[in-house]
Amino acid sequence: MEQIHITTHVHEEMIDITGTVRTLLKTEGWKDGALLLYCPHTTGAITVNEGADPDVVRDITVNLRKLIPHHGDYLHAEGNSDAHIKSSLFGCDQLVIVEGGKIRLGTWQKIYFCEFDGPRTRSLWVQFLPS
Repeated sequence: MEQIHITTHVHEEMIDITGTVRTLLKTEGWKDGALLLYCPHTTGAITVNEGADPDVVRDITVNLRKLIPHHGDYLHAEGNSDAHIKSSLFGCDQLVIVEGGKIRLGTWQKIYFCEFDGPRTRSLWVQFLPS
């Protein structure tokens, strides 16, 4: 199992990790199969969404903040209940197809690490599943 290390800089952000994943594929020589990306943090997540227009990421984070505010009717003592909820909505993993050493994504798609309780240093676990 490999790892990707990510440093986040603000409380909530979506970081495009597509290039990092592509570099890892090339470095490891993984050709055909599937790549599992797993986030072992309960306040972070992984998603695939549009990467061509930065307004999409902005719209997601701004409106998610409105739907699930940082301060709300929460009992969790650490003060990050909103981050746990957001992480659960997005999910802790993504499985992407690898063909010919390349990630199969749609034209506009990118892979994002979603930080909901930053800034922090995070790790993603990466497992290649050959076909």
